[in-house]
Amino acid sequence: MDCNQCEQTPDGGCTTVGVCGKEPDLNGMQELVIYGLKGISAYATHARDMGYRDPGVDGYVHEALYSTLTNVNFSMDDHVDLALRAGDAAVDVMELLDEAHTQELGTPAPVEVPQNNVSGKSILVTGHDLYGLKQLLEQIEQRDDPEEINVYTHSEMLPAHGYPELADYDSLKGNVGGAWHDQRILFADFPGAIVGTTNCVQPPREEYRDRFFTTGLTGLEGVDALEGYDFEPVIEKAISLPSADWDQEGTVTTGFHHEPVLDQLDDIVDAVESGKLRHFFVVAGCDGPTPGRDYYRELVRMIPEDCVVMTTSCGKFRFNDLEMGTVPGTEIPRYIDLGQCNNSISTVKIALELADAFDCEVNDLPLNVVLSWFEQKAIAVLLGLLSLGVEDIRLGPTVPEFLTPEIVSMLTAEFGLQPIGEPEADLREMLGTFQPAASSAPEPADD
Repeated sequence: MDCNQCEQTPDGGCTTVGVCGKEPDLNGMQELVIYGLKGISAYATHARDMGYRDPGVDGYVHEALYSTLTNVNFSMDDHVDLALRAGDAAVDVMELLDEAHTQELGTPAPVEVPQNNVSGKSILVTGHDLYGLKQLLEQIEQRDDPEEINVYTHSEMLPAHGYPELADYDSLKGNVGGAWHDQRILFADFPGAIVGTTNCVQPPREEYRDRFFTTGLTGLEGVDALEGYDFEPVIEKAISLPSADWDQEGTVTTGFHHEPVLDQLDDIVDAVESGKLRHFFVVAGCDGPTPGRDYYRELVRMIPEDCVVMTTSCGKFRFNDLEMGTVPGTEIPRYIDLGQCNNSISTVKIALELADAFDCEVNDLPLNVVLSWFEQKAIAVLLGLLSLGVEDIRLGPTVPEFLTPEIVSMLTAEFGLQPIGEPEADLREMLGTFQPAASSAPEPADD
């Protein structure tokens, strides 16, 4: 091998893995693509488990892996194009997964979900695999054993409650906890069996290792991996454990999807034209334990009452306990939880329908996108939005370290991508002349 790009071993081999260290911008672009590929592959796996595939997405993944991981191409322009095509693939695979979910589980509808109210013999399901949850609920219903078993969702599984094919199961009771990173404390306290269905799982503590199970590709050291979707070991473990008795009042809202929102399109258009609805905010993305994420709660808390907040992903747990009500003078909810991170495609569909209704481009709408990122799925969603030409996205709490200053400058110049700042200043800028007043979404009362 003689690439003239890096130091070589005595036998002519390359001393680096991936792009050579002398090309940090190219390396950063490759990292951006690879992060996107991880998210795309996760969504494609969920869809494939339900029998849905997109050969175009699969073909792109193969090409992009070959291009980024084998030093086959050192063209910066080609990698920029590869990243935008990752965005195209992300949009396609989110469309595919949405089709799979709605075909297999029905079209979601808004619902109030009991939060942290747990009783009886219990199973907690975390991750993203809605289809796997259906298999668990079905196996519980088919049991001859009269023992009642209650199933609860965690983190990105919260949107399951909006799907009619899942909500119809009596054993699906409510949601417990918040975003993925509360696992090691929450799971130690939760008295029942626990199932990890996809990524966003953490190494377990000894307090619950023996009642933690994984499915599919998910694996943890010392944790029993289920065979396919055979949940019998989980059910038996739940029955063997003490009954839960967590009596906490409260609910969270989910299940909007784009279809129930677009059913109100005429009302939304009328509210905008009459001046009752001023602005739309998409505040979405991955949550994490890192500093700076209180920004998203403060931002949502300060958004005025004549504005709507749309969200997806687990970042919503930073603010989904705020009481936001409806836009004054309308029946339009101010808080719209569209579902999992892959349901970001619902945000796109709503924006496109609004742009069509107002005969303008998406970037001309009174709409701003503010994203939080932590891992690969958020990057796939970001690339999807950029590939659609969405501009002026704010990203935080920090810019990914693999994006060099030159890449950030390029993304800023081309798309207006920018880091978050202070919530009040950002809100003022997004709303133009708006001066934030007192909170229109009061903090929940202390227990």
